[in-house]
Amino acid sequence: MPEEKRIGLGVTGGIAAYKAVDICSRLKKLGADVQVAMTSNAARFVSPLTFRGMSGNPVIVNAFGEPARWNIEHVEFARWAQIIAVAPATANVIGKVASGIADDFLTTAIMAARCRVLFAPAMNAAMYENPIVRANVVKLRSLGYEFIEPAEGRLACGEEGPGRLAEPEAIVERILEILSAGEAKDLLGVKIMVTAGPTREFIDPVRFISNPSSGKMGFAVAREAMLRGADVLLVSGPVSLEPPPGVRFVPVTTAGDMYDAVIADLDWCDVLVKSAAVSDYVPESVSSSKLKKGATALDLHLVPSPDILLEAGRRKGRRILVGFAAETDDIVENARAKMRRKNLDLIVVNDVKQEGAGFGGDTNAAKIIDAGGTVVDVPMTSKRDLAGIILDRIAGLLGRRPER
Repeated sequence: MPEEKRIGLGVTGGIAAYKAVDICSRLKKLGADVQVAMTSNAARFVSPLTFRGMSGNPVIVNAFGEPARWNIEHVEFARWAQIIAVAPATANVIGKVASGIADDFLTTAIMAARCRVLFAPAMNAAMYENPIVRANVVKLRSLGYEFIEPAEGRLACGEEGPGRLAEPEAIVERILEILSAGEAKDLLGVKIMVTAGPTREFIDPVRFISNPSSGKMGFAVAREAMLRGADVLLVSGPVSLEPPPGVRFVPVTTAGDMYDAVIADLDWCDVLVKSAAVSDYVPESVSSSKLKKGATALDLHLVPSPDILLEAGRRKGRRILVGFAAETDDIVENARAKMRRKNLDLIVVNDVKQEGAGFGGDTNAAKIIDAGGTVVDVPMTSKRDLAGIILDRIAGLLGRRPER
């Protein structure tokens, strides 16, 4: 499993401090150990208790206070963290660090840090464009500090312009990119297509057949593959997730749409990971008008949907094909039969009757079966961790690393 990441999250006194709670939550869901350090002004916007509950760790506000768990003086905090991310970063904290001022816990820890430091600025547009602030940002960049640019839009002051804190998802992705920069890029240059999410098969303009897939597993595979150096194309049915930055994204709706998108780019990819939960059956005909409720039963005739993985298996060539299966009975036997039928190199099978596995959640448990029949049990873990294990196996098949 990927090593747990140690992230120092600095929160300063701006209205965007509430978004740091979301950043902390997202990092925890990815399995990171998060230690929050707040300025005293930040604590006036969001209670330290909120971050304590979200991170599971004591929150540092007072540089001279008694730590609640272990001796996290500023030097110890700086040594512990693999990255310090300051979000939001006000003009004040950027100016203090640029000027060498260390007058609270957070700025002192940044001064003592040998790890990477990421600033996510958030402030009034006029402040962000002020020549002094811009000069401070340029100076810090030249010294090796990292920045993620703020977004443009309506600000808390009512003005429009640059200065909104970057979206929490984008900040988390940037943190992960920085942390992975020193790791081996064992998939560098490999072209990987990932399918994710459900499909919707319409009965009429307002009704459709679908399934509970959230797309989280496929999105995790796409994200981890990108962080390991792969060129990634993500084809997804309708989900509520934001595509990972740095990944080419193709949204689709129906099984037919997904079939067309995958086949169109099949020759491009070296690896196809088909984690999407595609409808096996679709209505034979779709009503152009809404079907009105009547007193009698509605007979719906279903026909098989196009089999994406079967067609990919026919056109396989030298590429690696990875399939997913959701089963309730005879888990291994059914998965092996699917693997043979569709010419796969690996299949990842979930027992959807197992609590915490399969659709919707942030965790998963699976069996990974290879073409030789070997079965590897992956106990309950995060979908990100499972994605890493799957990619380890793919890297092994590509000769990029020993399989585990």
